[in-house]
Amino acid sequence: MRRTLFLISIFMVIPVHVFCQEAMDTLDTGDKYVKIILYTDHTWAYHDVGRPVIDTAGFFSGWDTGSIHVFRDKKPSDLPEEVDIRLVDSENTFCAPIVGKVYSGYKFRRTREHNGIDIPLTTGDTIKVAFNGIVRYTGKSSQTGGYGNLVVVRHSNGLETYYGHLSSINVQPNELVKAGEVLGLGGSTGRSTGPHLHFETRYMGQSFDPSRVVDFETGTVRDSILALKRHYFSIYSHYGMTDEESKAAAGRVIHTIRSGDTLGGLAVKYGTTVTKICQLNGIKSNKTLRIGERIIVR
Repeated sequence: MRRTLFLISIFMVIPVHVFCQEAMDTLDTGDKYVKIILYTDHTWAYHDVGRPVIDTAGFFSGWDTGSIHVFRDKKPSDLPEEVDIRLVDSENTFCAPIVGKVYSGYKFRRTREHNGIDIPLTTGDTIKVAFNGIVRYTGKSSQTGGYGNLVVVRHSNGLETYYGHLSSINVQPNELVKAGEVLGLGGSTGRSTGPHLHFETRYMGQSFDPSRVVDFETGTVRDSILALKRHYFSIYSHYGMTDEESKAAAGRVIHTIRSGDTLGGLAVKYGTTVTKICQLNGIKSNKTLRIGERIIVR
């Protein structure tokens, strides 16, 4: 009964800051970033909890809430040689999705590309959005394959971030989200050998090493601006490499093993040596080559 009286009176009061009364309750509105605060003298006030700022100029290019990946027609060669990505400023903050040691990095793993990083967690741990943005895609394991329960968020700086293997999802497509807001709970859905967060960073559909953006062990952003270079869009280009090393890695020639392939035969085919191939891949000359496996040949 008491709350009913408050609600009836909210249209006939003046702003509460005049009274400086003690708050006694908070009510939700239709907007998650605006609350109604009720005070002991039956006055009320709207309270803005901080709506995220999104620059929507060009924001919705290629927007698709029904597909995991977008910009499928784009190739790294279509993108600028270098673009500055503003990560944080006075209006845009950062929050680590989860803090922990990366146990599987951005690399080619077995017979497929691992286009993100994996951080172990306990099922039920909260997963937070890294930057202000709008949810572009959410999908369950039955829809996403290896990603398990997945959330994809687009940010006004042009990046998209992926949050995979969730046990539950708290948001929906087209929802505005603020850095630090909980997207869901960590889990082990999809192609997973144990509870962890799979986290990806993409620009115009192209993935790059998330460790270039975030130090996950400390939960901090690397810098306020990321100079994103075209040669970063290679599964062989990693954080910590020099530009020369990254360019060399991005230019590597990869061969997919077929029936009858041998290291000696590949060395002849690509004009190199077995020793060099072994060095590039960290393997021994007696390694058994498996059909479908990819190895660097030059």
